[in-house]
Amino acid sequence: MVIGLGLTAIAFAVAGRRLWWLTRLARSGQPAPERLAYAKEHVGKDVGTQLTEVIGQRKLLKWSVPGAAHAATFWGFIVLLLTIIEAYGDLFSRTFAIPGIGHWAFIGFIEDLFAVGVLAGIITFTVIRLRDDPRREGRASRFLGSHTTAAWVVLGMIFLVIATLLLYRGAQQDTGVFPYPHAWAFASWVIGKALSPLGSGVNSVLEATFILAQLAVILAFLVIVTYSKHLHIALAPVNVLFSRRPNALGPLEPMRSNGNVLDFEEADPDTDVFGLGKIEDLTWKGLLDLGTCTECGRCQSQCPAWVTGKPLSPKQVILDLRDHAFAKAPWILAGSDEAREKLPDAVRAEAERPLVGTKDARGVIDPDVLWSCTNCGACVEECPVDIEHIDHIDGMRRHQVLIESAFPTEAATMLKNLENKANPWGMAEDKRAEWITELDFDVPVVDGKIGADVEYLFWVGCAGALEDRAKKTTKAIAELLHTAGVRFAVLGPAEACTGDPARRLGNEFVFSMLAQQNVETLNDAGITKVIASCPHCFNTIAREYPQLGGNYEVIHHTQLLARLVAEGRLTPVDPVQEKITYHDPCFLGRHNKVFSPPREIIDAVPGTQAQEMHRCKNRGFCCGAGGARMWLEERIGKRINTERIEEALALDPDTVSTACPYCMVMLGDAVNAKKASGEAKQSLEVIDVAQLLARSVGSASPRGEEAGA
Repeated sequence: MVIGLGLTAIAFAVAGRRLWWLTRLARSGQPAPERLAYAKEHVGKDVGTQLTEVIGQRKLLKWSVPGAAHAATFWGFIVLLLTIIEAYGDLFSRTFAIPGIGHWAFIGFIEDLFAVGVLAGIITFTVIRLRDDPRREGRASRFLGSHTTAAWVVLGMIFLVIATLLLYRGAQQDTGVFPYPHAWAFASWVIGKALSPLGSGVNSVLEATFILAQLAVILAFLVIVTYSKHLHIALAPVNVLFSRRPNALGPLEPMRSNGNVLDFEEADPDTDVFGLGKIEDLTWKGLLDLGTCTECGRCQSQCPAWVTGKPLSPKQVILDLRDHAFAKAPWILAGSDEAREKLPDAVRAEAERPLVGTKDARGVIDPDVLWSCTNCGACVEECPVDIEHIDHIDGMRRHQVLIESAFPTEAATMLKNLENKANPWGMAEDKRAEWITELDFDVPVVDGKIGADVEYLFWVGCAGALEDRAKKTTKAIAELLHTAGVRFAVLGPAEACTGDPARRLGNEFVFSMLAQQNVETLNDAGITKVIASCPHCFNTIAREYPQLGGNYEVIHHTQLLARLVAEGRLTPVDPVQEKITYHDPCFLGRHNKVFSPPREIIDAVPGTQAQEMHRCKNRGFCCGAGGARMWLEERIGKRINTERIEEALALDPDTVSTACPYCMVMLGDAVNAKKASGEAKQSLEVIDVAQLLARSVGSASPRGEEAGA
């Protein structure tokens, strides 16, 4: 009893000191009042989230084998909390049993069942880690960059927890003090049978020895958890509680300084926080993200930048920020310049490191890492503990663009065009309505208030109005809406870029300027319902404009067209005898969970044979254009659009369909390159699903003409 309680006191003191240090570090972050407010306002949802995400292990179970192994281990430790109570009780009385339930046969069975489940789980983990050893697999291993030694230590500790548990319970079987009917606790009974020949005296010694060993291992595990990546055991429920709901995809959060939304007219770069320029600029939720990372590498394995040989690993970004935060923590927590002067040289050197900088500048995050991100959201989607990688990356981008004026040179032209011409190409505003002249019916252009008889404003978008391939989609959508009798109008020259490219690049100022202009235009016109054909426009207007007072009912064109088909207002008649594979645009699919409508349109067209690529829907692979990458050169590694189109070509399709003008351009360019090299058939085309539907309904040009053939 003395030894057990002494070990407990020491372990709690060591772990408690570490937890207090971590708490102080987290509280040094910027305020995040919106996280607290949401949690308070949605208690019921928060409880449901904890039940599904934490207890139910929903995200982990997306990966069947490792998910099941983790679930068995997690649930096992919850159940085995009972055995810890029993072990402490045994310090005081050899015949201890939990009051009320201590002699239920079923409890003994459940404890042993989950103990075996935990063993099965760690055996599975061992096999997975040996199979995916980063020393052998290199970049192909999701564990590359993770602290693998710590992982092996923890697996060993978990094994010792179960081993000591079953050994002392087996000894108790032989000494006659086991609280449950012997055969029900089947694993303990097997161990007891093995130990039985040693006699009751030896088993009494084994009982005492392994009870103390059980507590020692558990207490050592407690200390190790607070000093390792397994801190997520404690932090994951908290991080999930304060994560954005329903998930951290879709809108970017507005820039904040000291918890308040930044007002660019009054903001002062000398006193206000502009993005993430140093580790202290993270909110407490951002710092919580860093401490919660499990280093599982799921995000890394799904990242299109990483998969195509670029330096960006979402996992490594979080780990590098975490390591920097921990190394700089003494400086952050010192409190005064005098105290900081007394810190070791290594700590002061860490404090001087730029958050973003090259290797020569000793930067924590290399610029090539920062600018490789497509904002596709695969990392956030996969993360089992709801880390918000995009917020960290785009936060650093904001600081680099707005304060350091450091960003890829080719982006300068795009930003200048947005400021001067309100579109990325720098084309005149009257060009936005030219596509209308190519139709054989009138499309009303809003002048003042929108007509009372108009159901929707069709937000055409910069690409849809100005880019030749996307204009074909725009005309197909307009023709289909006209055929279905949907009354719609457009803004024409009054429409400006939504600001998505600027915001995703990090220029919040240009985004704010464009967004406020559009919100004012929409509100003045009395517009309430919007059709958007570009997923980036769709996401921005529907989910980011409310931050600026623009609240509209926004629908993507595939959603509306699928509904019109279902209602019989559009009837696909002409067969399209083609094998078709659909590419999910990230900002329509993963960011906004619109997966079914485009597929419903394809299925409704007679003759089509739809085939899914391996990476589809929630696990769809990016085209490479998001995160303002549409306007940046791809100089490192394999081109992302090439990787994606090779996956499509493996199915030997006649047509690659999508629902995004960015995807059309990127995949179209990749297809053209493959045609030139002889790796794709000349008849292969990339079209929007609206064009496919129009071809069957009879509202568009024949096959080949709309693709420019």
